[in-house]
Amino acid sequence: MAAENQPASNNNNNKGKKRRFLPHGKPVRKGLYPLRPGVQGFFITCDGGRERQATNEALNLLESFYEELVHGSDSGSKCKAIPAKPVNKIIKFKDSDSSGDEDESLAKEEEVLEHEEESKKPIENKKEKVEDESPHREDSQAEKHEQENDSTPVKRQCLGKDPPARETVGLVVTKNKPIDELIEDELSELGDRNKRHFVSLDSGCNGCIFVQMHRRPGDPSPVAVAHQMISSAASTKKHMSRFILRVLPAEVTCYASEEDISKSIKPLIEQYFPLDTSPLKFAVLYEARSNTGIERMAIINAVAKSVPQPHKVDLKNPDKTIIVQIAKTICLIGVVEKYKEFAKFNLRQLTSPEQ
Repeated sequence: MAAENQPASNNNNNKGKKRRFLPHGKPVRKGLYPLRPGVQGFFITCDGGRERQATNEALNLLESFYEELVHGSDSGSKCKAIPAKPVNKIIKFKDSDSSGDEDESLAKEEEVLEHEEESKKPIENKKEKVEDESPHREDSQAEKHEQENDSTPVKRQCLGKDPPARETVGLVVTKNKPIDELIEDELSELGDRNKRHFVSLDSGCNGCIFVQMHRRPGDPSPVAVAHQMISSAASTKKHMSRFILRVLPAEVTCYASEEDISKSIKPLIEQYFPLDTSPLKFAVLYEARSNTGIERMAIINAVAKSVPQPHKVDLKNPDKTIIVQIAKTICLIGVVEKYKEFAKFNLRQLTSPEQ
């Protein structure tokens, strides 16, 4: 009996030991939709422990700037209408002992003179006005009596007729689709992740989030949306977020290996570094998180060799920067311009007063 009870007690002790190392004594919840190859979006860094708040901010910001690019609405139009400096107004109190008592006395004297001049006006002008207005009043009263007499038969005629065709059509539509069904349809559209423009995915790294972008034909690229956000932040210096740090676009996602990176980056290089244009200067930025099994220089060389020969490497003043971000086993690649001028796409630095 003692031997049978020992394994049960050991299992309980093991469970207690495991729970001690978990945060707050609760099991860790894994993301249902992890980051995977073949998606496009934004790799965003944030404050540690604030991933959920940063995700909500990122979804709102990306949606607003996406609408600006598609519909052409300016988010900063309201801010421009507000004056830069407050309007200075002189406020005088009744109990204040100021030097403006003389001005108040002069104003009172002027008001008294105006009242006296109005009282001296002849009364004949008033009588003439009354005589001129009297025929108009009689005509208006006669029109009112005629309308009252004619109103009753009109009401009886309307009651006898059937309702117009427009009202019947509206009733049929509401019977076929009541309000409850319309609300359920809207909720189903919102609940479907494939119909949203932006969806959050689990990056698997602390202080990092990934927002996937569902591109439709005619939609702007993640680079265009990120550039719109960063350029507006740099020009307006308007505080946009509390927890977001850097917003890096990712146009290609693949597994973190030299072979996969060299294969998946080819269409991206053909788009941004064509052979027909003049030679461009580029630089490769590499950062890895939660992955120590990959050599840094091997990835950088693989990316640099994929760019054709007329284009050259320039780390100090590049025209375009190839951003390579590795999160666990996934590699994210994007090509941006003015990377150093825009403070490495850091929203907090761009909107800070010191910048």
